[in-house]
Amino acid sequence: MRVTLSGEVLARYPRFSLYNSPYPAHDRGHAVDLYPAGDGGTSPVAGVVRETRTVGCPDRSYAAERDHLIVIDVDPEWAAAAGVEGDLLARVLHVDPTVEPGDRVSVGDRLGPMVRSGFFGQWVDRHVHLGFRPADENPYRASGSLPVDLGVDVATAAWDGTGRVVETGPTHAVLDAPTHPAPGDRFAALASDEGVPLDGGLRHYAGGGALGTVAGDTASTRERDVELSLLDERVGVADGRHVRWKPVAISANGEPAAGLSLFASRERLGVKLVLPEAPLTVGDEVRVRVAPTDDPVRFGVGR
Repeated sequence: MRVTLSGEVLARYPRFSLYNSPYPAHDRGHAVDLYPAGDGGTSPVAGVVRETRTVGCPDRSYAAERDHLIVIDVDPEWAAAAGVEGDLLARVLHVDPTVEPGDRVSVGDRLGPMVRSGFFGQWVDRHVHLGFRPADENPYRASGSLPVDLGVDVATAAWDGTGRVVETGPTHAVLDAPTHPAPGDRFAALASDEGVPLDGGLRHYAGGGALGTVAGDTASTRERDVELSLLDERVGVADGRHVRWKPVAISANGEPAAGLSLFASRERLGVKLVLPEAPLTVGDEVRVRVAPTDDPVRFGVGR
């Protein structure tokens, strides 16, 4: 069983990512993070709230002490449009619920304010985490979620490794490149050298994703490994849409970076550099390089 998010649903969010996380719920694209335009978490599904639950999260100085789970019994019509026959359950995280059990929600309804959770890293923006399970299964488990497919094509944006810093934070810097090929019209993502849109944390997480067709990836060759490169360096091996990153190091102006935070966006694209500290300032010109290493940065917790 697979759940396909329609273009109509995805278009409500400026950005999304299937793979930019180290947590089991995102293994092989079995959950999606949706980034709303404002500070409120809006519902990507239609249905009835079954339960809300408050949970503890990792202790982070920049994060809230508690996170929240909202469990929604999805309407049969929404499930059918997503390609699912039978009862379906949606799991929403990182939203402090203003809804209660028994409330009916439609797509786009406000669920509550988003939470800066200790489950994700300081460089990650607030977002709505969405996963699915059959309605008769344990709603609290993250692992075993259903695969999530996309009802949109993701365009590619080529990049030469250079850019100017347009935003900084304590552990990140955003560049003005690559530029979006059609802002506001469609989703796009940073392209590999082979022209494949990439998703995930390169290489601070173990795996990532290919949000488009990989050369050679057909029904008869889906098990074949396909090499992917970025900035003339091999960075991963794609098995279908799933990518196993190779051990590579990322640097910015010769200084080590933890990695690249990759996603699909309908608006501004720009690479997000994850930094051990923040040596860059707005206006800096940056050259990013990728090189093989025997000791890659790897985060086991946080996003």
